[in-house]
Amino acid sequence: MNNKLWAPWRMDYIQTPKQEGCIFCIKSELKNEKENLVLYRGQESYVLMNLYPYSNCHILIAPYAHTADTNEIRNTGNKEIMWLANKSMNILRKTTGAEGFNFGANIGKAGGAGIEEHLHYHIVPRWTGDTNFMPVVGNTKVMVQGLTDSWEKLRPHFDTLGKA
Repeated sequence: MNNKLWAPWRMDYIQTPKQEGCIFCIKSELKNEKENLVLYRGQESYVLMNLYPYSNCHILIAPYAHTADTNEIRNTGNKEIMWLANKSMNILRKTTGAEGFNFGANIGKAGGAGIEEHLHYHIVPRWTGDTNFMPVVGNTKVMVQGLTDSWEKLRPHFDTLGKA
């Protein structure tokens, strides 16, 4: 059996000209949170919306350290990343009714990393029956909420987190 996973909506990401420099390093230094879709800034990592989401409210957690190697993240940084992952999932359950999550990192080109030079973790909220025929048949991903609308919905909850 030849199973295939189709994600044609990702062509926007593939075909978009790549920005000069590391997007995670650049966004970590920019100050306009809404424009840059940054939800929260911790001591060693930050949370932001994914520009090319797999589902509504797909977020990323990236360390400030520019590295592709998990061994180069300090213990306090790894602890903060897991704290942010737990808090983020709690917020997504509360605000979106997420019933489950895909959580993890694609490390290295062979591991599927689209931006392999800077480690980052994905939190993809999931709902029972959230996949349908549209991406395969219609080459269209159905997103029920825009990125800015999602940011506005989530940001007040991240504002209450304090620090890890």
